[in-house]
Amino acid sequence: MFLKMPFGNFFTNGWTTSLNIYSQVGLVTLVGLVSRNGILIVQFANEMQRKGMDKLSAVAQAARIRLRPIMMTSAATVAGHFPLTLVTGAGAAARNSIGLVLVGGMTIGTIFTLFIVPSLYMLLAREHHEKSLMDVGWDDTPEDVDLTPEMAPALAPDGNGNGWKK
Repeated sequence: MFLKMPFGNFFTNGWTTSLNIYSQVGLVTLVGLVSRNGILIVQFANEMQRKGMDKLSAVAQAARIRLRPIMMTSAATVAGHFPLTLVTGAGAAARNSIGLVLVGGMTIGTIFTLFIVPSLYMLLAREHHEKSLMDVGWDDTPEDVDLTPEMAPALAPDGNGNGWKK
């Protein structure tokens, strides 16, 4: 409804839909696709920071590397679902609603993924650097200790009967 007011007749009743079960299925699909793209950018940026890059160059490189797969996914989704926005006839409302949600949402979601996710990454993400096991404090564990339990007879003398020694 809010899209109809500022743009007048451009978004008529044929270009908007209600929130029905079909549009809700489209929203679930949309959330999965858009969040996957954002997760991939963040994952690549974290890996590049662990390799020694600073945060700004890591997120810029990650967005550059993931640009083509994100655009391919978005273009395929929009092109594949765009015919659903133009259908007429019996059952057209159901197909139209899922098509409008996916085409419009994927277009807006792609723009947000490419511009908003790197910006939020710069604001919210912490610095990631490679830490060795020596920095964590695991150097005092002896390496020659066998930590596997020994099997005991079926009825152990402790009376629990589970066959494991304490």
